[in-house]
Amino acid sequence: MKANTTLDSTRIVATVERLCRRIEERFPASGLHGVSLTLLNVANHVERESDAIHQPIYYLRCLIGALLFIIGVLFCAGIWLLLKELLSKNTLNPSELVPLLESGANEIILIGVVVFFLVGFERRIKRQRALKAIHQLRAIAHVIDMHQLTKDPVAYDETYVSTASSPSRLLSTAELVRYLDYCSELLSLTGKLAALYIQRFDDEVTLSAANDIENLTTQLSRKIWQKVMVAHNTAGD
Repeated sequence: MKANTTLDSTRIVATVERLCRRIEERFPASGLHGVSLTLLNVANHVERESDAIHQPIYYLRCLIGALLFIIGVLFCAGIWLLLKELLSKNTLNPSELVPLLESGANEIILIGVVVFFLVGFERRIKRQRALKAIHQLRAIAHVIDMHQLTKDPVAYDETYVSTASSPSRLLSTAELVRYLDYCSELLSLTGKLAALYIQRFDDEVTLSAANDIENLTTQLSRKIWQKVMVAHNTAGD
């Protein structure tokens, strides 16, 4: 896979780390900085976990291979014993053949189910690990959205009348725009971290979960940028 078509987990982590410093320098001791640090910790974990998911679980493959070999040997031994019993009889009553065929068919179906379970066991383990991490990224996306929820640019309009329960306006218009921009960047990086899990892991369930994160962060970022446009218009007026 070409470099310009592949997400580099190291660079994503470096981008998150730099964004943390930017937020700290402009909004020290803020809740948004705390969220960015949480995302940085998750990003470091994602970098290791996505690489681990891509690697084969060799001990599990060896164990499954051994079990499949044993199942194959037992199956062949059962077929051999059945044929030996049938050939040992001079005459074969059809009433005896039907139960044997039914029993053999049931055993083949059972063996097929066991083989199917064992072959997909490694994929299911990796899927569970990926979905657990993606669920954490979904929670972080909602936390980021909560931090921008009360940042209403309409409150900066001269005609705006606040109430006793209105949020405090502690930021200037320029600071508000920068704050919202940081929220959008955090959401974008959250979506990219989710994409790391499906970059080299071909699994439909994980792909669907990662796409859900991408859609969620895109929708939340669109809502933020609507606020940024309102803030720009308010400042221009």
